[in-house]
Amino acid sequence: MNKKIKLLLISSEMTPFAQTGGLAEAIAGLSKALKKFDLDIRVALPFYRSIKKMHLNFNTIAKQIKIPMGPSTLKGDIILFKTDENIPIYFIKRDRFFDRSGIYGDRRGDYHDNAERFIFLSKVIFKLCQIISFIPDVLHCHDWQTGLIPVYHKEPSIYNINYFSNTVSIFTIHNIAYQGIFKKDKFIFTDLPEDIFSQNGLEFWGKINFMKGGILFSDIVSTVSPTYAKEIQTKEYGFGLEELIKSRASELCGILNGVDYSNWDPKNDPFLASNYSSKDLRGKEICKKDLINEMELNKEMINQPLVGMISRLASQKGIDILLKALPGLIKMGANFVFLGKGEKGYQRDLKMIAKRYPGRIGLRFSYDPTLAHKIEAGSDILVMPSLYEPCGLAQIYAMRYGTIPVVRAVGGLEDTVENYIPQKGKGTGFKFKEYNAKAFLSKLKEAIVLFKNKEEWQNLMMKAMEVDFSWEKSASKYIELYSRGIDKKRK
Repeated sequence: MNKKIKLLLISSEMTPFAQTGGLAEAIAGLSKALKKFDLDIRVALPFYRSIKKMHLNFNTIAKQIKIPMGPSTLKGDIILFKTDENIPIYFIKRDRFFDRSGIYGDRRGDYHDNAERFIFLSKVIFKLCQIISFIPDVLHCHDWQTGLIPVYHKEPSIYNINYFSNTVSIFTIHNIAYQGIFKKDKFIFTDLPEDIFSQNGLEFWGKINFMKGGILFSDIVSTVSPTYAKEIQTKEYGFGLEELIKSRASELCGILNGVDYSNWDPKNDPFLASNYSSKDLRGKEICKKDLINEMELNKEMINQPLVGMISRLASQKGIDILLKALPGLIKMGANFVFLGKGEKGYQRDLKMIAKRYPGRIGLRFSYDPTLAHKIEAGSDILVMPSLYEPCGLAQIYAMRYGTIPVVRAVGGLEDTVENYIPQKGKGTGFKFKEYNAKAFLSKLKEAIVLFKNKEEWQNLMMKAMEVDFSWEKSASKYIELYSRGIDKKRK
């Protein structure tokens, strides 16, 4: 490809506008990196309440766009904002859908009309392109919320398909466990032909499945790590879509998410008590003291290993084996800090264990970006005993901060952490395979034994800090994917 690639990236989240997890960071990082490669990149997002409250320099470029939604026609606006990197962000505004306290739900659960909300988003995308006279070479869709866009792209009865006949659709799976499954009665709002609701279409056990649509109808399917691309073709990790993914294996590729080191580097991190680098590690101990104070741990334990975890409280994240392993970890002489929120039962269990070991376990059941940085820097070890992990970012941040990851060898954890081999002095962390507390504790013990050997531990820290997972590497692989898809489409 010689000419500049025109790319429309569509997502339900992007930092700093709206975030519930790693998807938002991935979209922000990828878009910035692609801009550096001089692509004509634009992004489309819903206009949530959190964005409205930012009071940015918004410019409404289209009002009262009519979108058919089954028995009725709904209206929405398009708002333009340009980032510091000069990336146009097109916000899709319909207050009845997006002006809410949460992105997908509130404390009572998921919003009852999530199907309608993201059907609306999907349809507006094609109107948007025509309104701004932007015919994308690539529609890059992310996760189930955008899963119907490839369906509309392939279905000529919905929009002027000639307008998009040379456009390639790429669908990226960030987490196949979340598929956007809704009752059949929501299908009427799609305005798709009835035969699309079939086993060879969107139907999934009598319901409509948005993720299935994205995988089935897109030109290319990608996911966020090479190992995860293999795992989701198995029954263990495919969540019912493994056979479909296997059928698309020739068009499936795994590209690791990158990291925006301008936000995650101990050399210049504004959230730390002291900055440091691989050339001068003295500030890391100051960060550890600061974290111990912040989490109200026993100050006399400064020389003992401090183990951190930043995670949702969900079974996916390995909380079950963490709970079983935690007493053993404390008995090894380590302290533990946790940041994250999620299932109330897990909160209760962690609190009960913490009561048994006063001054040894610090818990914060929230999402606190400042504390996340402090844990990455102030911990000696970061744990991710995940049941499955599409990519993961915390382990990548940890390595840059000289905090050694102990992870289960799945998904992106397998691809980003190199197991430490003492005899060879190689590796950046510790990995275990079996999903049980015994295997987890065994690797933790290895790490803690090595921690006591200050010279070897420091060598391991230095190796981990030098690993590079910048977005530029990942973006170049996406550009190859875009180019391949465009060339194939136009042959």
